Amino acid sequence: MNVIQAVKMYITKMTEESGPGMKVILMDKETTSIVSMVFSHSEILQKEVYLFERIESHTKCDNLKHMKCIVFIRPTSENIALLSRELRYPKYGVYFIYFSNVISKADVKTLAECDEQETVREVQEVFADYLAVDRHLFSFNIVGCLHGRSWHQQHLQRCSQGLLALLLSLKKRPVVRYQAGSEPCSRLADRIKELMRRESVLMDNNIPFNGDVPPPQLLILDRRDDPVTPLLHQWTYQAMVHELLTINNNRVSLAHLPDVSKELKEVVLAPEQDEFYAKNRYANFGEIGQTIKALMEEFQRKAKSHQKVESIADMKNFVETYPLFKKMSGTVSRHVTVVGELSALVSRHRLLAVSELEQEMSCHADHADHLQLVALYGLRYEKHASNALAELVEALRGAGDGGRGGSGGGLSAVLALEYGGAHGLSGVENIYTQHTPLLKDTLEDLIKGKLRENLYPTVGGEDLSMGRRPQDIIVFIVGGATYEEALCVHQLNQTYTGVKIVLGGTTIHNSTSFIEEIKSAMQGVHRTHTRHIKNV
Repeated sequence: MNVIQAVKMYITKMTEESGPGMKVILMDKETTSIVSMVFSHSEILQKEVYLFERIESHTKCDNLKHMKCIVFIRPTSENIALLSRELRYPKYGVYFIYFSNVISKADVKTLAECDEQETVREVQEVFADYLAVDRHLFSFNIVGCLHGRSWHQQHLQRCSQGLLALLLSLKKRPVVRYQAGSEPCSRLADRIKELMRRESVLMDNNIPFNGDVPPPQLLILDRRDDPVTPLLHQWTYQAMVHELLTINNNRVSLAHLPDVSKELKEVVLAPEQDEFYAKNRYANFGEIGQTIKALMEEFQRKAKSHQKVESIADMKNFVETYPLFKKMSGTVSRHVTVVGELSALVSRHRLLAVSELEQEMSCHADHADHLQLVALYGLRYEKHASNALAELVEALRGAGDGGRGGSGGGLSAVLALEYGGAHGLSGVENIYTQHTPLLKDTLEDLIKGKLRENLYPTVGGEDLSMGRRPQDIIVFIVGGATYEEALCVHQLNQTYTGVKIVLGGTTIHNSTSFIEEIKSAMQGVHRTHTRHIKNV
């Protein structure tokens, strides 16, 4: 199960089916991100796509009838209206239309009626309706999916449709399980099961039946069950970049740095396009520094070898190695700049000390020390407009009750204090990486066939009593996943031979976006939430 490969396959299919010749690709905002996550600009150019247009930015221009237009959009009502307008007054010679998900017959009829000049050559459904972040990681880029403990309807629809597309692209027909006690998980599981039933013919045509292997499992979890993980500072390269600089669709902005060169104002960090990043995204901060140093030394050695170009043979050798040389130059500049800024931020914000305290609080029970910290907080921020002292005191009172989000806990960062006790690693030498996401325990129980059915029931009560352990697992976290959990999944994929796990979330969180998630969920329901805390 490789989500990047699945999306790339569909996009390659689009560019090839339109045949040779100059092409333009017409996309919406979301499909633009879907494509850019898996293909670089230069890779798309190699497929004879020379122009990129947004369907919502329709502009009048010179006649481009000599160009073929590949349309790749989501099947929303807005996009159908925009495409209808495009087909009534076609700018390009022919159109090959691909929708990222299932489209209704009524919408196809609407488009056919608008195609008066008969420019449409193809209309197809492809199932690339999600952001492929890594081979085993996907997202929908939704922050603020819930209102209190209920879905925003548009986000429920987006996630259910996106997960259907994921299943079709990976050719999996799973047993659907969800976290008991979580209304959002239950609602999403029911919606996906209904979509699978409604599109049973489509699934039958796309997914081969194999009765000899255990069925895949789609496990839907609630972020509220582990609010600690998104709040902790991370020390692996990928997670650090996201926490301190923010990764947005594989892009990192460095425009705020003084004297940064134009080409480094925004850098792309994509494992499929950057070999160094692919090999080192899970390396810890200490290791990455040494690796960067070795990379620089290698580059300097190669640069020195090219300083003298005195013969035809020297010139030929330089020309042959130039693309690789240029690529390595870009890699060195990019990662030296990023790591340098990470190092500066670690020093400026004293993150080693902060992280040690976070790890101690999340992995060890020391009520006296934690009470002292709350007291210091109260004295320092007594008159601050956003003072959360009352909530912290209530959190300390409730510590040890063992309640988690899935069984009634509120989605609030202040309650993270309640949930830290049992999931540390004893005897770990690195004090900055003691914490282990709850997801690891959950997935290991699932892999071993020990995940309790009363806590994680199946939709429709499908029988799991045969005890066949799943080989393919898709886990989706309502409220967002993290890069720490992506690392956890990567490690489990390496540890358990024959087991393949893919992780997804409404978004990929760092601590800032997680706080935004909390604020969004609590808007308008703060009083109810406060009463809930007092009743704990």
